[in-house]
Amino acid sequence: MSTTRSDQARPELQKAIEEMIDSGFVGVTLRVHDEHGEWTGSAGTAELGGSAGPPVDGHVRIGSNTKTFVATVVLQLVAEGRIGLEDPVADHLPGFGLDRRITVRMLLQHTSGIFNFTGEYFEDGTFTPGIPATTAGREWVENRFTTYRPEELVRLALSKPARFEPGTDWSYSNTNYVLARLLIEKVTGRPVAEEMHRLILGPLGLSGTVQPTTGTEIPEPHARAYYRYEDAGEHRTVDVTRHDPSWISSGGDMISTTRDLHTFISALLGGKLLPDALLAEMCTPESKAGYGLGVFVQETPGGGTVITHNGGAAGHAALMYGTPDGRRTLTAALNYVDDADLSMGAAFQQAVQRLVAEVFGGGQAEPAQ
Repeated sequence: MSTTRSDQARPELQKAIEEMIDSGFVGVTLRVHDEHGEWTGSAGTAELGGSAGPPVDGHVRIGSNTKTFVATVVLQLVAEGRIGLEDPVADHLPGFGLDRRITVRMLLQHTSGIFNFTGEYFEDGTFTPGIPATTAGREWVENRFTTYRPEELVRLALSKPARFEPGTDWSYSNTNYVLARLLIEKVTGRPVAEEMHRLILGPLGLSGTVQPTTGTEIPEPHARAYYRYEDAGEHRTVDVTRHDPSWISSGGDMISTTRDLHTFISALLGGKLLPDALLAEMCTPESKAGYGLGVFVQETPGGGTVITHNGGAAGHAALMYGTPDGRRTLTAALNYVDDADLSMGAAFQQAVQRLVAEVFGGGQAEPAQ
């Protein structure tokens, strides 16, 4: 099933998302804002075996797109003079015994070296597991309603050896953003969800976006998310739309819509949330992975630049891209069958590259600064 709603015909975009369904996704919704106006489309279904398409304005667990929201809140607190990017995190969170060389900037840029509590993949191909909730297979399914306190996640991470000396390398670690959440709460004296609403969701009118922290529900309407695992030699597929997202905490617990993600990324890059100097800091990438402060800075096929973060969370995923001025955006919501082997990973990467090339390629995106 496929539907298109727009004021323009964009067959190349519709074809791209229909090819995503052919590659194994259950459902996809896409929203593009550019010089031609707004285009929205969907393909596939809202649930396995169903006939209804995914809701174009449906809610989705946005996974690591959460990091861009959290980084923005931290930078807003920097703008308010509450914290500094070069502050030692240990000065604000003294109870963890953190290396005093780790700064607020290092948390947001993933250069702290702190172990990733969801597990670490090393260059030699080995894997060190993290918390039980991120164990693959039946264990994840059985643990998906377990509630974790953010302090637990941090302490587990700190019980493992650091990957490198602070500031000497780059490695993606969800622990950095759980510490960023605790930093927000310590500095303001309020829950992270309240600060998120005060600084971003309220001012931008993002009524479809929530930070549930431990809430298991997802607002209607939404597509279904699935997880497949092997049990006693049989493959089982389970609906995991409902789960307690505290296992990932502020590394990826938020829920949003493609409309709200567009509003957020266009406002952020358009200078409506941060002073120019801090926005410039946010969009200045480190050299290894091109990561700024809560965003990736990537070159497009046409030689332009996009500011982006994508994320997945157990059968749901979201894409968020914008040109550096925020005038052209791509946001998408996906539902699929997740598994321990991350078997949709290659299809996900190929599909994203195709969409980015369609929307930002051909030399039409803004040239890199």
